[in-house]
Amino acid sequence: MSQTISRRNLLASFPSLPLFSTTQRPPNFLLIFSDDQGFHDLSCYGSEIPTPHIDSIARHGVKFANFYVAGPVCTPSRYGLLTGKYPARSRDRLLGALMPHSTKGIHPGETTIAEVLSDHGYRTALIGKWHLGASRREFFPTRHGFQSFDGFVHGCIDYFNFTYGGLKSWYKNETLFQPHGYTTDYLTDQALQFLKANHRRPFFLYLAYNAPHYGKTSYDPITRKARDELQAPESYIARFSHIADKNRRLYAATIASLDDNIGRLLRALRELQLESNTLVVFLSDNGGSLSYGGSNQPLRGEKGDLFEGGIHVPCLMQWKGMLPGGAVLTQVAGAVDLFPTMASLAGVTTKNLALDGCNIARVLFEGYTFDRELFWRTANADAYLLGRWKYIRIADGREFLFDLEHDPTEQHNRIDDRHRLQLLLEGYKRIKSSLCA
Repeated sequence: MSQTISRRNLLASFPSLPLFSTTQRPPNFLLIFSDDQGFHDLSCYGSEIPTPHIDSIARHGVKFANFYVAGPVCTPSRYGLLTGKYPARSRDRLLGALMPHSTKGIHPGETTIAEVLSDHGYRTALIGKWHLGASRREFFPTRHGFQSFDGFVHGCIDYFNFTYGGLKSWYKNETLFQPHGYTTDYLTDQALQFLKANHRRPFFLYLAYNAPHYGKTSYDPITRKARDELQAPESYIARFSHIADKNRRLYAATIASLDDNIGRLLRALRELQLESNTLVVFLSDNGGSLSYGGSNQPLRGEKGDLFEGGIHVPCLMQWKGMLPGGAVLTQVAGAVDLFPTMASLAGVTTKNLALDGCNIARVLFEGYTFDRELFWRTANADAYLLGRWKYIRIADGREFLFDLEHDPTEQHNRIDDRHRLQLLLEGYKRIKSSLCA
């Protein structure tokens, strides 16, 4: 396992970074993960849906223009976020969303950032969605570094009865539990309790909302199936009566509720005087689903795709007094980078973990830029990105090469640029050869 190192020594190679006092406690981490929220579904990214509270994270911190998650659907995205590794390296090949009765999951030895921080004095908690295995207790978050868990283990949940289409899914730690209310409100209530109970010690809170993902409503005796429905309180739906499209209207309502609840969290950080020692990170787990009201404009594709619309997501970070307010970062970065970055800020080395993520502290504090490479794999496609260039290979034999700097919407396939293609293939083949068989 990792070992503690001096935070001052860790940051000494970054001369313009703020250095921490050796007597100061390590920073807190509040990691907020929304579900199926498209690139165009925050007003600070151009959406017509007002999100003033979430936007304030960007106003007081930084906004990423080119941030990528580890997979275009829930399970692989969450695996990459928590382990700092590409999902294609997972023991169970977690390349798609786990179904309710799947026997797959995250195994012991697949180290999470929660484990590393817990081992070094942090109070750790997951509140919300897990979706990394439900069939065995060894898959549960409480076996992977989270000292407490209040949430659901399957892919989505009915927002009002807290079940997966009637299937019990909600746990407190490892015991089935029945909450009440509306899930977005409930999750925030639990997060506020956690902040108040742990504000005097270093903490890592992973707050994984189900919003704005559709809900899995109870079993319909007529169709003999559970239904996938967007769900929001009537008061929020009424705010968007001007939106003609029903799905977009309901989707906007779920996001407005999410935004108000994040406003509650940010207010609590102020009241508890935690803003100056807490890194707040907000991002979505993958692109929006067009069939359920999401928008990824102007990007091509949607949830499930390796085109930009599936993996290029909004990401905002705030650490008052440490990060510049209102900065827009164009550097390519990924969710796999959060593990090594948070570990470094906590003064913990990850040298023995062979992570795919990079420590992006210099990007955050200095605006440092470099040619970042990233890799994705789904059941039927691979993608590789190096700097501004992106290569996609689909199982049916189609190949794509895009210059994202000049063609961010992926309209012009440059596959005939043989020189550039060869350079991309070298990196792609190197990573591919290192993956689990």
